[in-house]
Amino acid sequence: MARFSSLGEHGLGWYALQAGGAALHPAGRPVYVRAMRATLAAFAANQAIKFLVRRPRPRLPDLPPLTGTVTELSYPSAHAATSFAAARSLSAALPPAVVYPVAAAMAVSRLYLGVHYPSDALAGAALGDAVARLAP
Repeated sequence: MARFSSLGEHGLGWYALQAGGAALHPAGRPVYVRAMRATLAAFAANQAIKFLVRRPRPRLPDLPPLTGTVTELSYPSAHAATSFAAARSLSAALPPAVVYPVAAAMAVSRLYLGVHYPSDALAGAALGDAVARLAP
């Protein structure tokens, strides 16, 4: 689970998929480029909110997190935000029945690993979806 989750760090796994799609599918390149912009915008918006809210990550006695994190700030989940921005944008080129379950699994992985509250993942998913809807 930690390896899968690491693909979502800063949205890097999504950027790799988007770059590959843009390179291998020239006719669909505008969709992949738009998806890159949406994913990056979702990450930037997420970071701004995270530093305004400053919610600490969950810490439970005798139950340490199963992975490390870049910061100690929790809300909203950047993994969820970038994943749902990517899924919303990429669903114009790839089957939604494929990209959305991957995005959901990425968000849930953060709960499983003990580094986010459920509300962090839900807020990140909503943020990512909203940013992708607004992205040019």
